[in-house]
Amino acid sequence: MRGVSLDNAVWLLTGLAAVVVLLTRMRLSTEQHQSGHALVPLAIVNTHTAVGVLALGVWVFYLTSPDDLVGLLALVAWWIEVALGVLILLRWLPRSGKHAADTTGDSWADGPALSILGHVGMLLGVSFFTWIVIADKLAG
Repeated sequence: MRGVSLDNAVWLLTGLAAVVVLLTRMRLSTEQHQSGHALVPLAIVNTHTAVGVLALGVWVFYLTSPDDLVGLLALVAWWIEVALGVLILLRWLPRSGKHAADTTGDSWADGPALSILGHVGMLLGVSFFTWIVIADKLAG
């Protein structure tokens, strides 16, 4: 019975990861017209989205037909996604002496709080996914 509830937690976190990938895409692509230190180039946004979709696809394949190699490939994609997310978050840090102005009119939140919540959540979720794969905890 314990394995079933753990599997459910993995699927729930997978759904939340999909939401973070989607919302990050939506948030950053709508802010492309803004200037400032938090502006993320569209190429980075596209890469972040593509790696996130790839990670989700490989991860769901792993969850439906567990195979150690597929699980490891999914983890590689997830960790690349997390690294890209953290690098994007670093753009929010204030930089003294830089010529970029502060961002204007973020319609989603005041400052980086929403992005921090999503990407720290992803870091914790992917850490959990790593434990699931390495410890072979899936019931299927």
